[in-house]
Amino acid sequence: MPRLVFGTAGVRRTLADRIQPGPLPCQAAKIELRQDKQVVDNSGVHMSMTPPVSTIRSADGTPPAEYAIDEALVSRLLAEQHPDLTHLAVRALEAGWDNAMFRLGDHLAVRLPRRAVANQLIANEQRCLSSLASSLPLPVPAPCRIGRPGLGYPCAWSILPWLHGMSADICGPDVAQAIPFAEFLRALHVPAPKDAPMNPFRGVPLRERSNALEARLVRLASRTRLITPRVRRIWQEALEAPVNEERVWLHGDLHPRNVLVERGVISGVIDWGDITSGDCATDLAASWMLFDDPGARAELQAEYGPVPPATWVRAKGWAVLFGLVFLETGLTDNPRHAEIGARILSRVAA
Repeated sequence: MPRLVFGTAGVRRTLADRIQPGPLPCQAAKIELRQDKQVVDNSGVHMSMTPPVSTIRSADGTPPAEYAIDEALVSRLLAEQHPDLTHLAVRALEAGWDNAMFRLGDHLAVRLPRRAVANQLIANEQRCLSSLASSLPLPVPAPCRIGRPGLGYPCAWSILPWLHGMSADICGPDVAQAIPFAEFLRALHVPAPKDAPMNPFRGVPLRERSNALEARLVRLASRTRLITPRVRRIWQEALEAPVNEERVWLHGDLHPRNVLVERGVISGVIDWGDITSGDCATDLAASWMLFDDPGARAELQAEYGPVPPATWVRAKGWAVLFGLVFLETGLTDNPRHAEIGARILSRVAA
C-alpha cells in the first residue's frame, strides 16, 4: 500500500472561527450585489474534500444526487470487496457536486460517484494518478484500492489516503510556498501520452469556452460590481493570445478547495477527477487562485521557468473563468464558493 498521509476530519465552523493573524490572513471577501446591496455571508464552512468545478455547467446550484449512498452501503461494499478493512469506522463527510466522501478509520477515505457524470472522472483518476504520484513533490491521494460496482450501486469507487490539512480558501499558503508549488507544477507539466484522458472543459483553447463565459459576464454584471472593465479586458486579451499546441499533463482543477495547507505549508493536492492533457495555462491560473501577495505570484512565475509571455496571459484568462464560475454558482447556493470567486477576480484585476 502506498505511504499514507494523515488527515483531519471535516469540522463545520464559521470563517471567523478560522481567521488567524499572519502574512496571508483568511479574510472574507465582500460581494456587493447590485440588486439588494447585501454582503454574502460565509458561515457554515466544512473542511471535507471538495468537488471539481469542471462539473459546474450552469448557475442552478448544487445538483441532486443520482445515487443513494450512505454509511451502511459503504460498509457493505467494503465487507464484500475489502473485508480486511471492515474493522475501520465509516463516517460520512460532506458530499460534493460529483462524489460522496466517507472517512474510513484514521488514515483512509472512500470516494464514490454520486452522479453519473463522475463515473468517467473517477475512472480517469484511478487509471492515471498512481503512475504520476511518484514524480510529484507534493502528496496526492493516489487510490490505494479500487472498488467495483456492486450491491445495486452502479459505479467504480476508490479508497484513498486521507491527506492532512485545511483547504487553501480557509487559510492560504505562506508566501514562501510559491516556490514549492511552482516545482510541483513543473514536475506535473511534462508531455502527456496520446491516451491521456480528454476533457472538453480543461486545457482547451479559451475560445472554446468563450460563449458560456461571456454569458456569465453578462449575468454577473447585472448582479455584482466585480465585473469591471479590467476583468473584461483581461479576458479579451487571453482570447487573443496565441494558442499553445503542446499537450502536457494537467490537474485541471487547481482551485483553492483542492489544495490543502497545514501551518502555512502546502500539504497536498486533491481531487484529480479532471486530470487531462492540454495547455499548461489552465493549471497556472492557480497563481491567482492561491496567492494573494503579488510578490508570491511573481516568485511562482519565475520558479516555474521560461514560457512564452502569452502563456501567462492565457493563465490569467483561465483565472477569470474559474472566478466567474465560482462566483455565479456560489451566489446561487454556496456562499463559500461565491467568496472564492470574488477573491480570484479581485486578485486578477488588482
